[in-house]
Amino acid sequence: MNFQFDDATKLKASSDREFSAKVYDGWDIGGNANGGYLLALVAGALCKATGRSLPIALSCHYLAPVNDADVSIETQVVKTGKSFTTATATMRQGERVIVMASGTCGDGFPGGTVSYATRDMPVLPAFADAVPRSTTTPGLPGLMSKVDVRLHPDDTGFATGNPNGSALVRGWCAFRDGRPVDPLALTLFCDALPPAMFNLSGAPGWVPTVHLSFYLRGIPSGGPVVTEFRTNHLHDGFFEEDGLLWDTNGALLAQSRQLALLPR
Repeated sequence: MNFQFDDATKLKASSDREFSAKVYDGWDIGGNANGGYLLALVAGALCKATGRSLPIALSCHYLAPVNDADVSIETQVVKTGKSFTTATATMRQGERVIVMASGTCGDGFPGGTVSYATRDMPVLPAFADAVPRSTTTPGLPGLMSKVDVRLHPDDTGFATGNPNGSALVRGWCAFRDGRPVDPLALTLFCDALPPAMFNLSGAPGWVPTVHLSFYLRGIPSGGPVVTEFRTNHLHDGFFEEDGLLWDTNGALLAQSRQLALLPR
């Protein structure tokens, strides 16, 4: 079976270190490709360039918007070690630079017996009982036609003009076409929920991402994942958003942080 995400992140090798791809319409927010979708494209290129299977740590700078366009992704391996390989990636539309990224890729985790955590997975209604984001509501991003986002009922006030005053959004993420969730999907899901600051401002819109970092912390089981995003500081036109993604058994799968501009 062909899944939409696999088609939308397909890469064609032009050389050992350069790839061509298509940024497809329908993975956008207000006509601009979603930052997590672009991160997934460069993550795939970094994994191919390094010969490693997992995007362990990614750092992505967004320099220009793009949508429904052919792009090239040029990579450069910086260092290859026993466990990890680090490389850079630059996405261009013609001569225009869209994204600059660096990433460390690996084939597994080092393992260990020591564990410590101060944050647990949030308690949510079951996936079937959480509040779904519609695919047809006017003004909703095209991304919602591909990603099945279901929110905690306490975090949906922004959608009706009644933000609850807490910069927090929790919910579920899955693919609408049933594609199993894997590590590459997590790079998309770390930017798929409505921004937490909407529950402060109540003013949805396109939120341009300036920088997005991603850490892979576990391997998904394939089903829907639990997500939580929160903002602690908003001023001078910027805000940060910290994300945590869990498997249904409470195992941490990924962490993210982004710096973004207020909605436009």
